[in-house]
Amino acid sequence: EVQLVESGGGLVQAGGSLRLSCAASGFTFGDWVIGWFRQAPGKEREGVSGISTSDGSTNYADSVKGRFTISSDNAKNTVYLQMNSLEAEDTSVYYCAANFGTQVVPGLSRHEFDDWGQGTQVTVSS
Repeated sequence: EVQLVESGGGLVQAGGSLRLSCAASGFTFGDWVIGWFRQAPGKEREGVSGISTSDGSTNYADSVKGRFTISSDNAKNTVYLQMNSLEAEDTSVYYCAANFGTQVVPGLSRHEFDDWGQGTQVTVSS
């Protein structure tokens, strides 16, 4: 059974940092793409960043480029999202997801992802 468990969310002031973790189990971790998404109340779920755990290639939404960094520790079956210079607009529930349709193309369309975690709340106060 595929399981994705997010952690690391919380309340932070604007300009601050948080690191989210996505612990995965139930599949061969180093073979697929893991993505981070977020959804604010009343808005569509949007892709934030993705990484191929196979070759390390990454992708970022324009809104987070230069502020967020995605990384993977294959020995720990965990993907991280380091979020710096946080803004009020980053306030959302953050989800990680696994894409079993590709090994090397970290797209950010939620329709490409097969399994999802339960989410972790990130709140940025201005």
